[in-house]
This record gives sequence, C-alpha cells and structure tokens, in this order.
Amino acid sequence: MNNKICVIGAGRWGTNHINTLNGLNNLSGIVDSDQKRLQDLISKYPNTNFHTSVEEALAFDYDGYIIATTADTHFDIAKLLIEHKNHILIEKPITLNSTDAEVLHDLATENNVNLMVGHILLFHPAFQKIKVLLDNGELGELQYMYSNRLNLGTIRSEENVFWSFAPHDIALFQYFTGSFPIDITSRGSDVLQDGVHDTTITTIEYPNNIMGHLFVSWLHPFKEHRFVIVGSEGMIRFEDSIEGKPLVYYDKGVDWREGKPIPRSGSTRHIEYEDKMPLTAELEYFIDHLNGNPIVINSSMQAIEVIKILELATKSLLEDK
Repeated sequence: MNNKICVIGAGRWGTNHINTLNGLNNLSGIVDSDQKRLQDLISKYPNTNFHTSVEEALAFDYDGYIIATTADTHFDIAKLLIEHKNHILIEKPITLNSTDAEVLHDLATENNVNLMVGHILLFHPAFQKIKVLLDNGELGELQYMYSNRLNLGTIRSEENVFWSFAPHDIALFQYFTGSFPIDITSRGSDVLQDGVHDTTITTIEYPNNIMGHLFVSWLHPFKEHRFVIVGSEGMIRFEDSIEGKPLVYYDKGVDWREGKPIPRSGSTRHIEYEDKMPLTAELEYFIDHLNGNPIVINSSMQAIEVIKILELATKSLLEDK
C-alpha cells in the first residue's frame, strides 16, 4: 500500500516534490493559497486532493507532509503539523534561527514524530559514495575539505549568498566530519546591496585538525560547483557543474622520509556512482521512515547544527564590516 503524502507549497521547488512523489505513486494532496496555481495543477494530477490551507489538509488522513513554502513560514506550519502528530519533511533552512529550530526538534521528540530536513545533497549518489570511501578508510584520515559554489544566478534581497548557497555544503561538512566546528571565520563583499553579501569565503575548523573552506558567490562569471576532500591516503574531487559530473580519486599524498615530507603522486581514476536523482532518494528515505523509525540522515538535530554554523559565520561576517 502506497503512503499518502501532502505537499504544502506548489512553487518552483514544491513542484519538484510534487512531480517526484507522483512518479513514486505517493502524491495524495497539494496545499497552496494561489487558486490559479491549484487550477493549473488539477488537470495534471486528477487523483490528488487540493487544499487552500494547511488547516483544511489536516482534516484528511495523510501519512506525512512536505513543507516547501518560503523559509519565513516554516516554523508556524511545522509547529501546527507536529502538534497534530504528523511526520514532516521540511525544506532547508528548517527555520530562520536556531532557537525556533530547537523548539521544533523538541516538539517533534515530545510528539514522537519524525522531523526531516531537506539538505538534498546528502542523498546525492556521488556524496554517498564519498561517505563510503571515508568510512572504509580508503582516503585515510580526513584532513581538509573545500567547496566552491559559484554562479551568476538568482540574486536575493531577503538573504545573503551565504544563507542561500552555503547550507548545502555545511551539511556535507557536518556529514563527513561527524563533529561541530571549533572555530568559524567568514569574510565577504556586499557590492550590489548594502548589507547583503554577494561573495563570501568562510574557514571552518573542526576537531582533529580538520579544516574546511567554503567559497560562495552569485556574482561570478561562470558556474562552478566543485567539492574536494583531502585525506592522508588519497584525495577526491567532485564536479557537479560540468558534463558527466565526474567523481575522481587521486592517489596523492605526502610520505615522510627521514623526517622530511615528500609529495606522493600516483594514479588517477574515475569512480562510478549510481545514476539516481537526489530528490528521489531523499523522498524514498522519508517515505521509508513514515513508520516512525528514527531519521539518521537529514535529522532535525543535524539541521540545527547547520543553522548554528550559519549564525556563527554571519556574526563573523558582520564583525568584519
């Protein structure tokens, strides 16, 4: 028997959830306050319930909800759904501050429901493969990570580029280190709008001498989504913005001989990974946990850590003004 999922918010990203859930035969309801938008969807999804409010949807017996509305509405909608004992997947960011995120986490625990957050790259097959390589020790000890997420794309006024782009990579840093930073330093420039940074470079220091760098910009001449991990026994590069989206292993490192560091440069090979859409994998995971089994990937506690890192980096960024 298929689970009945209701999507709240039928905008651009909400539509992606709707299409994917429909393909998985788990789409049962759609909520949006825009009547015209709902009318456009009725013919496409004739076997789906349509609602203009969350309160109206609560009268139906849905197995779970997905919140794909604007971030400023996440807290109120999630709180209402959790209080009615519903499992939910909420798009990132979970809330606009860590205090609200902690309230939702505690409320979900109290009501014994799953609260999952949509940091979708944790379900990307390439990053799942990297996680396996790290866990298997094939890269040795994790030493350094960096991510470039650059583009001349959507420029926002309600949030800076760090809040818009960096949550994806912060979630990955947390996933790979399994720890919380001990120091965060962020610097940037607000060229287009005073107080809204267009470019930031952030240094994140983790326990065990692990360092991470994040370079994000929406004021950049070309698109680049590059992620690099350096270990004591090998290195990994993933390019999400070029043809073929290669995941490359480098047998490179440093050997010590007579007390001196000697660079080691070995072979390079491409690593195969599953050809699967990350959103499909994420939604399948959510559906598999509608029975109440604990969320391990994308949990609300992990999302709280991401928000706290965003807040600490923002504090550092503003101190530089």
